[in-house]
Amino acid sequence: MDNKMGNIQSLRGMKDLMDKEGELFNYFISKASAISKNYDFSYLETPILEETALFKRSVGESSDIVGKEMYQFIDKGENDVCLRPEGTAGVVRMFIQNKLDRAGGTRKYFYHGPMFRYERPQKGRLREFHQFGCESFGEASVYEDANMIIMICEILKSVSIGYKLLINSLGCKECMPPYKEKLVAHLENLHLCEDCNRRILTNPIRVLDCKNESCKKELRNAPKITDNLCSSCDTDFIKLKNILDENGITYEVDTNLVRGLDYYTKTAFEFVSDEIGSQSAIAGGGRYDRLCEFLGGRPTPAVGFAIGIERLLELIKIEPQEDEVLYIGAMCEEALDLVFSLVASKRKTMKVLSDFKSRSFTKHLENAKKQNATVVALVGDNELRDRTIWIKNIQANKEIIIPIEEF
Repeated sequence: MDNKMGNIQSLRGMKDLMDKEGELFNYFISKASAISKNYDFSYLETPILEETALFKRSVGESSDIVGKEMYQFIDKGENDVCLRPEGTAGVVRMFIQNKLDRAGGTRKYFYHGPMFRYERPQKGRLREFHQFGCESFGEASVYEDANMIIMICEILKSVSIGYKLLINSLGCKECMPPYKEKLVAHLENLHLCEDCNRRILTNPIRVLDCKNESCKKELRNAPKITDNLCSSCDTDFIKLKNILDENGITYEVDTNLVRGLDYYTKTAFEFVSDEIGSQSAIAGGGRYDRLCEFLGGRPTPAVGFAIGIERLLELIKIEPQEDEVLYIGAMCEEALDLVFSLVASKRKTMKVLSDFKSRSFTKHLENAKKQNATVVALVGDNELRDRTIWIKNIQANKEIIIPIEEF
């Protein structure tokens, strides 16, 4: 590009992840991954680029994601592809493609990575954003729904993030159709926004999730799905609440919580925080027992969740605990080769800082403190002659000189 056109900037809604924010990002990923492994989930990575049809069939043609927000294009091979807008559909595609839907048993995966939606950038929302998610296949029990909710509670607690948990039941293929008929009959008499009037024809339960204040007022007396559940769904929802109660998990039933995607059934849940805006969602998920079937696989019970990582970074209250950091420096040119060998050796077991320049004693100490080193080790003319190394524990303010071999 011609330099006269000026500096190239990042695209709107895309941002660089660096410095302290990058440290917090990795800190959260390490915490969430460790907890997921404790719950018997294994790591999975799916492609960022997928066939557009995958999301049209899973997320739903009527959803805002498919209708307005996907980064979709025709590639050089004339394939209709898009950058993934969410993680679950790709994991289910992998599950079916590898014939795991025919293998039986349970499979549990966790993943993290970038997602893409072309929406208006605002606080906590980006066009490229990152999610941490978990998906569990083959377990129909409501205990697994509770398992997922409790796991999110542990993850958020591990990084000291406060939240409010909202839960609801979306029913199943038996109780949802008659409920939709009852809901549509009620909605047709209301004064709703343009989006809601469109949704009445495509996916009426999405109307309940409208953020328009006038629509919220109109919907106050709308029929509730929890009053229209079949006996099986009602029993499961009561059981879920009992499990959460018994395990000390505080929650609130929100009958307007419907999730934004078409594939959810039965349990739906969302974690919200008031610290990044009124009732802003920081995590959510639920059960999607029909998605495998929608994508051409065998019917497989499944439940999962996703956490928006960028939204959490400003909420993390505790600093990552840094391990011991060693700074090694040379105080003469002749010591550089030795210092390089020492740095290479020590980096096999710990974090080591060095700049491979000959500096004064005072300058090395300044550099070590600026870089938050906990221990500084220096080699000068005297140390090189005696095959020793000078060491100071900065935190304890203690100094010693020991043989190189002992170091």
